[in-house]
Amino acid sequence: MRRHVISALLTAGLIVPAAPAAAAAESRPAVFPATIRLPDGFRPEGIATGPGPVAYIGSMADGSIYRADLRTGRGAILARGPGTPALGLKTDGHGRLFVAGGTGGDARVLDVRTGRVLASYRLATGPTFVNDVVLTRDAAWFTDSTDPVLYKLPLHGGRLPAGALRIPLTGDLVYGSGFNANGITPTPDGRALLVVQSNTGGLFRVEPSGETRRVELHGESLPEGDGLLLRGRTLYAVQNRLNTVAVLRLNAAGTEGRVVRRVGHPRLFDVPSTMAAFGSRLYLPNARFTTTPTPSTSYTAVAVPRP
Repeated sequence: MRRHVISALLTAGLIVPAAPAAAAAESRPAVFPATIRLPDGFRPEGIATGPGPVAYIGSMADGSIYRADLRTGRGAILARGPGTPALGLKTDGHGRLFVAGGTGGDARVLDVRTGRVLASYRLATGPTFVNDVVLTRDAAWFTDSTDPVLYKLPLHGGRLPAGALRIPLTGDLVYGSGFNANGITPTPDGRALLVVQSNTGGLFRVEPSGETRRVELHGESLPEGDGLLLRGRTLYAVQNRLNTVAVLRLNAAGTEGRVVRRVGHPRLFDVPSTMAAFGSRLYLPNARFTTTPTPSTSYTAVAVPRP
């Protein structure tokens, strides 16, 4: 009966069949923009994605958080900062955003829907640079680029703790002048952490106790190493001032790896600092460390195919 009704409506000209081009356009996936424009003077550094097609980008200038729709590239300030930096960022499955506070020596946890501060932690006093954060099954871990420690927020059952633990770093990772421990991510087996040392290019496996062991990279290194991202046994490492992403293949324990390629995008990269993944893409904020920042300096985050 339904076929007879449709046939009659088509004959009467009351409905029009979809044109092949229109039908093909509807079936094509949306084309997400490759560039996300950020507010002038924003000075982006950290980025986190999800849940869903959304990115959160932190400001080195004042700690504000910008939320961008990856489908359109448009966005707005989610939370105004405290006047100190927002560097490494990570989101979790509870709708929370963990923020490393740089020279502020702190960490914050924000509600991703409202931008409200759920908790704030004083991690260090005096000279400090709380640089990056990673979430594991039971903790949030923060690096400090000027003090040889990790800061741990235990997350038993997902609950936010009253305070942070200070884990001294021992073993192979020895701090020198400049930026030391920077990006951080779990090992493929999930039993330890990986940390890159920016000033030496070394990559280190870090036990939960803080004991460190240099990862065997077979003659390679990661100078200017910044953000790290692990997918399976593939490690992506941003080398910021080199405008490249190094792609490494690791063993399960994260004690040995090889650089299999380096990827640069000269038309898109302008000293990217870190990355987050969504779908088949990497999203990187252009920190533009080699450009003198002013209130009118333009900034972007860019998307590239995941190598």
